[in-house]
Formats: sequence, C-alpha cells, structure tokens
Amino acid sequence: QVQPVESGGGLVQAGDSLELSCVTSGLTFSSVAMGWFRQAPGKEREFVVRISRSGGSTLYADSVKGRFTISRDNAKNTVYLQMNSLKPEETAVYYCAADRSNVPVTTKDEYDYWGQGTQVTVSS
Repeated sequence: QVQPVESGGGLVQAGDSLELSCVTSGLTFSSVAMGWFRQAPGKEREFVVRISRSGGSTLYADSVKGRFTISRDNAKNTVYLQMNSLKPEETAVYYCAADRSNVPVTTKDEYDYWGQGTQVTVSS
C-alpha cells in the first residue's frame, strides 16, 4: 500500500520558520499531485497547499499565501513545505497527501493517499 511519510515537525516560537518534507514510495511520484493539509485538535482537516504533478503550478489557501511555499523534487520522491512566520493558531498535525486527478482539488476527500502526519506546535 502507498503511504506518504512526513517529517520535520517540531516545536517553534511564533514568527519562526519550519520546513516539512514528505517522501512517497510505491507509486510513480510524478504521476500524482501533492497536497498538504493540517488538523488542529477538535477541528476538521483543512487544505493548506497543493502542487501539480510537474511542480509547474501551485494553489495555496488564503491563510498561508505569502508565508508558505510548496515545492517538490520528483527525483527524490519528495514534496516540501516551507513555513515562515508561523502563528500559534497554526499548531496542528500536518499531513501530506497524494492526488491522482488532474484538477486542483482542495477537498480532503479527493486525495487518494495520506501520510500519518507530523506535529507542528507554535508557541506564543
């Protein structure tokens, strides 16, 4: 079974930066778009950002636009999420997900493969 694996989470102070990574094996990595989602305690999992198969296009949630940057290295089967100016309210488990479709979907139900998540905690 295909399951992305996230890493890079941790504890940071408000305003700090953090980079997450996600390695996916068991499929042709370049055949899937990749997205990042996050889920805070007691809240629904929300869309953060998506990157196309080739990396040529991206789609960011309004809340992170200008602060977060997604990128991918298909040779390494890896997608990254650079997070700058982190806010306490962005404390959550961050999930990496793969989507086989060609449309820039932002709904979690549309993604096919999910990682187990990595915890990001932003202190005040």
